[in-house]
Amino acid sequence: MKKLFLGSLFLIIAISANAQSKKRKDKNAIKEMCGCFEVTFNFAETFNYSKDSTYRPSKTKVDKGLEWAGLVEDENNKIVIQHILQVGNPAKPMIIKHWRQDWLYQNRNFYMYNGNNNWTFKQKGRKDVKRQWTQKVYQVDDSPRYEGSGTWIHVDGKSYWENQTTAPLPRREYTQRSDYNITLRGNRHEITNYGWVHDQDNSKILRENGKDIIIAKEKGYNTYKRVADSRCKTAKDWWLANANKWQLVRNKWDEIFSRNTNLTLEKKVDNKPLYKHLFPEKVTEEKEMNKIIESFVKK
Repeated sequence: MKKLFLGSLFLIIAISANAQSKKRKDKNAIKEMCGCFEVTFNFAETFNYSKDSTYRPSKTKVDKGLEWAGLVEDENNKIVIQHILQVGNPAKPMIIKHWRQDWLYQNRNFYMYNGNNNWTFKQKGRKDVKRQWTQKVYQVDDSPRYEGSGTWIHVDGKSYWENQTTAPLPRREYTQRSDYNITLRGNRHEITNYGWVHDQDNSKILRENGKDIIIAKEKGYNTYKRVADSRCKTAKDWWLANANKWQLVRNKWDEIFSRNTNLTLEKKVDNKPLYKHLFPEKVTEEKEMNKIIESFVKK
């Protein structure tokens, strides 16, 4: 009986140690996405399913930039990475606050995009997210974009994470297209010997009355080639100077998300989108920013 007990105890200890080792590998892979990168954005519409004879596919897009991905939070169950674009003349570059990605371990609370600037709150069971990481992606103003859960895989010298989830139209599309209202994003983040790659297989979906119609398919392939951090010094310095302001913005959004209820946002208030209200340097007071953000939340 004693041997059986000890055997079971050692087995539990071994399983726990393996789980912790796997979690460390996961966190190390996520943090490999931090640093200074030369980024190439590639998007091409691949298959057209529209029955409209006048349908025109989106133009192929290839763009490049220099991007700083800074580690904002590094906790046991949470990693936050803020992306900052650095564009224009290298001697005097322009800085653009870009997207943000949060990684949460065994997260159960989700805001799933449902079209028309609406996110449906959903809580998953513990078994559904066991040892998984949720990637939550946010807009430039830290409002929600999309999120999904999956398992980091470390095999054959590769580290990657995959998920499929609904999302709003990308910025390059929503001012140009009105024939679809949801992007079904197939996301794959893979760490490579040169940095990392964001590989996407997306569907352009028209959702009406609970029915989804696929308009077209799209391929996205964004490469992040690691370069010396010194090349992103301007972006890094800008973030250090503005981090406190955006921490207050994140705090307000966290309070809104903690309500755990469906969320619908106004597209514009006073004829301006949210980022145009928040981006001016003079907007720094917490009460003012909270009021601005709350004005976009539909009651």
